[in-house]
Amino acid sequence: MIKIVGLGPGDKDALTIGTVYEFENTKNIFLRTEKHPTVDYLIEKGIKFETYDNVYENTENFDEVYLNIANDLLVKHNSLGDLIYGVPGHPLVAEKSVFNLIELCKENNVEYKIIPAVSFIDAMIESIKIDPIEGLKVIDAFDIGNQILDKRIGTIITQVYNQLIASEVKLKLLDQYNDETDIYYVRAAGIKGQESIRKIPLFELDMQEDIDYLTSVYIPKDMNNKKDFNDLLDIIEILRGENGCPWDREQTHESLKKSLVEESYEVIDAIDQADDDSLIEELGDVLLQVVFHASIGKEDGYFDINDVIGAICDKMISRHPHVFKRSSELNSSEEVLVKWDDLKKKEKGYNTITEEMNGITKGLPALLRAHKVQEKAKKVGFDFEDISFAINKVKEELKEVIDVYNTENVEKITEEVGDLLFSCVNVARFLKVDEEVALNYTIDKFIKRFAYIESVAKEKNIELTNTSLDEMDKLWEISKKID
Repeated sequence: MIKIVGLGPGDKDALTIGTVYEFENTKNIFLRTEKHPTVDYLIEKGIKFETYDNVYENTENFDEVYLNIANDLLVKHNSLGDLIYGVPGHPLVAEKSVFNLIELCKENNVEYKIIPAVSFIDAMIESIKIDPIEGLKVIDAFDIGNQILDKRIGTIITQVYNQLIASEVKLKLLDQYNDETDIYYVRAAGIKGQESIRKIPLFELDMQEDIDYLTSVYIPKDMNNKKDFNDLLDIIEILRGENGCPWDREQTHESLKKSLVEESYEVIDAIDQADDDSLIEELGDVLLQVVFHASIGKEDGYFDINDVIGAICDKMISRHPHVFKRSSELNSSEEVLVKWDDLKKKEKGYNTITEEMNGITKGLPALLRAHKVQEKAKKVGFDFEDISFAINKVKEELKEVIDVYNTENVEKITEEVGDLLFSCVNVARFLKVDEEVALNYTIDKFIKRFAYIESVAKEKNIELTNTSLDEMDKLWEISKKID
């Protein structure tokens, strides 16, 4: 049998009677490491043991260390018989080598027994006076990059071995907490004469001089720390609640449609201006719209924010099989887009190009929708041979507008103007020009030139309404020269 025992947090008084008995009555004893305060007590008692400290020196990473230890213990058991494997703290708390050993014992039908012990968590709870019933998360410093931090519960981070690891932990914590956040730096928790507990600001974590293998960190629950996604959900719930805002309570999916479009365009404007502060604000406004709709869906009983998140996660995974399922290798963004389009067709159940065209949302700006429709037609070869044909089509459509513009047939005029704009999109597409960008550029240019006309009129104390079109045209031509 392999008996797996814990050495407790470090003080000999924390050793259980059962553990001491096993040590005194077993001759084959192996410790994961000698670097633990309780080991001094074993030496005083004359207990002989071997350690695996040498494995750390000859192995590149901890995962390999813990696997090598487990494999060697099984080999030793086969040759020596019953043995003890001792680890710091509790055998089932932050001890990867123990879980590796348990798996190997199961695979090889080797009997094992866990001897309980006081863990470093027990020592931390006692030293800092934590009530775990209020919520407590325990994280291995080496795995903090894979963890989701939550200010709503207390968090213990163990195995903060050195200043490098402390720096990495600090950087991860700063994503979720303010740099002035009070945290508890804990060294040698529960060890008489060695325990050191002090409250420090988070940014000083890696500046402590006594960081070693006995160091842990505790971040208390702090609802007033950095805002996160759940705060936004709570805010919307309050605004939509009985004692919330009358305007917010009245909103529906239908009433918010215009806001979502406007906020999306403001994001585009912030991107065009390369204004990061504005981009942060405008992206927040778009996120607000998403959460708002999810809140309404939850109230109606149809869906909530988790359904929204789940749906987009599933879509991104299914649309990227080359990443998540490794089913095929795509070597360029063009190949990715082709695959994306193919997967989308299968998901939507499109069997014809017409169905694909109808699937393009009418909520898009008309120029962009026209571009997408033309691209769909192009896939089956229904397109102009070159740009000259597209340009001739513009001339043809312009003539048709001229032919009908002075009639009273508003429907026909609208149709011909639409044909002209659609043809202009074809030209832009052949030239690889973004129609929206091009038109917005011209709009901005128009505003800038008009501003010149207005400023000159203001300097001369002339009202534009009293200025002739010829005079304004002359100023317009001047403004073109100073663009």
